[in-house]
Amino acid sequence: MDDEDILARIQALVDKEHELRDSPSGDDAPGDDRRSRLRRVEEQLDQCWDLLRQRRAKEDAGESPQEAEPRPIDQVEGYRQ
Repeated sequence: MDDEDILARIQALVDKEHELRDSPSGDDAPGDDRRSRLRRVEEQLDQCWDLLRQRRAKEDAGESPQEAEPRPIDQVEGYRQ
């Protein structure tokens, strides 16, 4: 996965986040409420942004960006952009 792939994933997640935020609350699927789906999307966004930052930092340091790996949610959750 390269930076362009990560950016495309981020855009897809942002689109999904907007869709979930804009959808009426009555559209929730049984057993899978909109809040829990939105939470998962936000967690995935946090991971993608963190991975992109890791890759860029490694590249700036003269290391291989391919060595960057996604970190667990509890390490990246709520990261401010």
